Amino acid sequence: MRMGYSYCFPFKREGADMARIALDLAHAYRRNPQQDSDYALLPLKMTFEDGGAYALLGPSGCGKTTLLNIMSGLVAPSQGSVLFDGRDVTHETPQQRNIAQVFQFPVIYDTMTVAENLAFPLRNRKMAKAQIDKRVGEIAEILELSGQLNQRAAGLAADAKQKISLGRGLVRPNVSAVLFDEPLTVIDPHLKWQLRRKLKQIHRELKLTLIYVTHDQVEALTFADHVVVMTRGKAVQMGSPADLFERPSHTFVGHFIGSPGMNFLSGHVTATGLQIGGETLSLPSDRVLPMGDIKLGIRPEYLSLANPHTEGSLPATVARVQDVGTHMILSADFAGSMLKVRLSADALQLVAGDTVWLKVIGAYSCFYKNEEIVA
Repeated sequence: MRMGYSYCFPFKREGADMARIALDLAHAYRRNPQQDSDYALLPLKMTFEDGGAYALLGPSGCGKTTLLNIMSGLVAPSQGSVLFDGRDVTHETPQQRNIAQVFQFPVIYDTMTVAENLAFPLRNRKMAKAQIDKRVGEIAEILELSGQLNQRAAGLAADAKQKISLGRGLVRPNVSAVLFDEPLTVIDPHLKWQLRRKLKQIHRELKLTLIYVTHDQVEALTFADHVVVMTRGKAVQMGSPADLFERPSHTFVGHFIGSPGMNFLSGHVTATGLQIGGETLSLPSDRVLPMGDIKLGIRPEYLSLANPHTEGSLPATVARVQDVGTHMILSADFAGSMLKVRLSADALQLVAGDTVWLKVIGAYSCFYKNEEIVA
């Protein structure tokens, strides 16, 4: 597992109290776990550097919210530890960790004004009024709430209420980290891009450590510099959006990232080459693969049409061609496996039943054994 990367962010806000968060833990909600399925989080070890923008990405039930709640202090791991800047905080509360958390549904006081809601976390910490007013003004300007500061929260639209909730998480200037648990779920789709843009702006301007939970790959890849992909309680890859797209370290990442996801073909490596569906393909000299069963993975963007019998290509039967506006998606069957190919909108017109040759071996081809990348 590719965990524990160290990323350095040299700039740190004056007076900031951000923390380097190091995790080495596992968690089960049931007592005496005996097998992998008993765990909400399988053993993992990873580090979140201060000042970074991270996303925890995966389907519902994969453990990402559990992991976020362990970092915040709402849940104590059943095994292992949580360190903030080398200090063991495993059993400390969110207040002791100085964590701010923004939840899926807005947590605000409807009877208060926007300004009073934003100021509430600062008043609780006995900050001077002049400092509170200054900080509230800064956050309101970033979130485009300046014109609504004196309005009651009760009468605002859902997106404005969620902006207030975001602001309450961001308003404390010395917070260790801000954790977001699917904060845009209740927002109308056409407003989501605005709030994502705001979060990116906030990260650039305030240099806060932001960790964002989502099941939406678009949210994760457009918000975060580093994404942790999770499935079935396991963190299977941490990397940049480019890493996840071009070199998925696990077949799940290839399936989950991309639209359509990565194509996979089951094959067998022998002394003569790679055997797939009755065809034998030569392997590039720079690819050293283990003998035996293997999966070939290639993204629709990197799968291309080829001349018949071109080296590294396979024949396939066209099933359908979909025009999605900016490009075409070709679906073609090879030995019972449906391959997706992304083509330009002006590509050669193809119809169902045509035979095409697809180049599957190239610079962006990946090979997997037991679901883990080997080349």
